[in-house]
Amino acid sequence: MLNIRVEKTTTPKPLPTADNPLKFGTIFTDHMFVMNYETGKGWHDERIVPYQPLTLDPSAMVFHYGQEMFEGLKAYKAEDGRTLLFRPDKNIERANNTNRRICIPEIPADDFLQAIKAIVKMDEAWIPTKPGTSLYIRPFIIATDPFLGVRPSDTYLFIIILSPVGAYYPEGLNPVKIWIEDEYVRAVRGGVGEAKTGANYVASLKAQVKAHDEGYSQVLWLDGVERKYIEEVGAMNIFFKIDGKIVTPKLNGSILPGVTRDSCIQLCKSWGLPVEERRVSADELFEAAENGKLEECWGSGTAAVISPVGHLRCEDKVFQIADGGIGELSQKLYDTVTGIQLGKIEGPEGWVVTV
Repeated sequence: MLNIRVEKTTTPKPLPTADNPLKFGTIFTDHMFVMNYETGKGWHDERIVPYQPLTLDPSAMVFHYGQEMFEGLKAYKAEDGRTLLFRPDKNIERANNTNRRICIPEIPADDFLQAIKAIVKMDEAWIPTKPGTSLYIRPFIIATDPFLGVRPSDTYLFIIILSPVGAYYPEGLNPVKIWIEDEYVRAVRGGVGEAKTGANYVASLKAQVKAHDEGYSQVLWLDGVERKYIEEVGAMNIFFKIDGKIVTPKLNGSILPGVTRDSCIQLCKSWGLPVEERRVSADELFEAAENGKLEECWGSGTAAVISPVGHLRCEDKVFQIADGGIGELSQKLYDTVTGIQLGKIEGPEGWVVTV
């Protein structure tokens, strides 16, 4: 169990007002959680301190070799006043999977959860209550050794910061337009595609800029070997409803195992819907769209929760999904997942954790 010391800020910031739209990831709370690691000593000096800039050596290994991981989850305020977390055990499990992949020391799951609860409790007043808002939780670890050479660091910082947020996409729950990328590659099997590390996201920027310039919200990646099988969107996993079946790309080592993805699969199965985790080619999607069998498409992720997709484009082909609006199943999943997150709907056992 962590022995967390607390240093409260002496200059608290004003809380966001209810009538002020929250732009995702731009406002941060008064405090942050910090813990150090040193080889031979382990994780130590756990503390909550005022939110502040970091001081790092210019030769810190994170700057030069990219050894860092991050996670993302949310806290919600229920109508009865409870503060709720949604499936934090899955985020902690994924964080430690990432740690193993990029040679960062793991954090015991109980300590990780205690740290999340402690910082959320500290800045609980920052949790917004307007529909569609939440408190985004960003845990991350960076390598801090002042050393120029390729090896795992001997020292690390584990930090958790908090940000009150609104919708991830400006469109909100309105369907977004997705660009299927056929030139650049995000990840390949055997690489770090299934890890939540910054390398995956910087690799996506070139294609994302290209897509934004064409009026598309996100990039849908193809596999890095054959360049024809759908993998995931830059910030989400992807689902299709094809001829009554729910289809999503199978986890293959280059796709991030999303917590919301897993939640969608479990919910659809509990509703008696056929779910297939398998390879899906872009050609199959085009054919299904042309035949009227592509009934729905949506992305899933912590930031956006459920994001319906109205249009897909690959090269010069553009097709509208159904009537371009929100599908019935996409809406049901959004209502159910957010209902569970807010404590309005009874979810499967263990999905909601009270702070």
